[in-house]
Amino acid sequence: MSNSSGDADGLIHILYIDDDEGLALLMQKNLLRRGFSVEWAKNGAAGLARLGEGGIDAVVLDHVLADETGLDILPCITAMPDHPPVIYATGSDDTSIAVAALKAGADDYVLKGISADYFDLLAAALEQALERTRFRRETAQAQEVIRQQRDLAEMLLAEVNHRIANSLGLVGALIRMQSSMTKDQVAIDALHETQMRINAIASVHRRLYTNRQVGSVQLDEYLNSLLTELEASMRDDKRPHRIMLTAAPVNLATDKVITLGLIISELVTNAFKYAYPDSVTGEIRVSVDQTEEVLKVIVEDDGVGFDPESPARGTGLGTRILTAMAASLKSDFAYDPGHDGTRATLVFSLHEGK
Repeated sequence: MSNSSGDADGLIHILYIDDDEGLALLMQKNLLRRGFSVEWAKNGAAGLARLGEGGIDAVVLDHVLADETGLDILPCITAMPDHPPVIYATGSDDTSIAVAALKAGADDYVLKGISADYFDLLAAALEQALERTRFRRETAQAQEVIRQQRDLAEMLLAEVNHRIANSLGLVGALIRMQSSMTKDQVAIDALHETQMRINAIASVHRRLYTNRQVGSVQLDEYLNSLLTELEASMRDDKRPHRIMLTAAPVNLATDKVITLGLIISELVTNAFKYAYPDSVTGEIRVSVDQTEEVLKVIVEDDGVGFDPESPARGTGLGTRILTAMAASLKSDFAYDPGHDGTRATLVFSLHEGK
């Protein structure tokens, strides 16, 4: 028998609640030789008072008391924080009593007797109940340690994302300063586009640390923030366009969100620059829809149209970025030749690569 419970005397301390003093004395004598120290309480009130003092490892609760039953006392015991296990003792073979006791929180039940076999059975039930209680407590402690470690890891990860976002923001600010000191319009445009690409990545990390999410981002919220920033940075008298977003509330892995954000940012930037004639108001629509395990993204406008086979109108870097990012998602990426204007469609599996 394990002595993991009990005091320095090596005994396991049992509280026996019963109105039969003779049986209590008999229990004290028989359980002592089995490693248990038994205290007696003659009624529920006395038993609850003794439990409140602490130092009790387990309870043996009799069913029939003078003015009450053990079923009246049992809920009061189980309501105590970190209460000891309870073995319910009954002289009746009515199984409904045992069932009621177990439902009320008893760890086990025994049929009362005065033979040596009864005390052997009771001792075994007490040892098993104490072992189960020890296991539950150790499991709860382990789960608490895991929870604390998880909270610490999440806090550290949030701090990492915070610092990454700040660093990327600093890089973006440096690029903005550089572009303000440059006279070459081609260089200015290239720096501006680079800044927007950096902002697309920084926005993911800002959302990760502000929402305390780990490893995933709510795509619709991220795109709403990204496209709002993009429209504010690009919209002017020459390009008075509006970006309209329709997105399903999809929770997506961080790496996929970054890739998708770069793709959408490139497509929207191209639409802003080339879809409509100067000073003509136009609409750029972004839609994200989930069907089972597939995500479908459409970026479209009603402008002059785009021939993907024609030479690049800029440096061609944007096209290379689109091709590389679409390939990294293992997606199907295509332009719709039948659309009046430009419509780019990207389709990929949400669980590709998992």
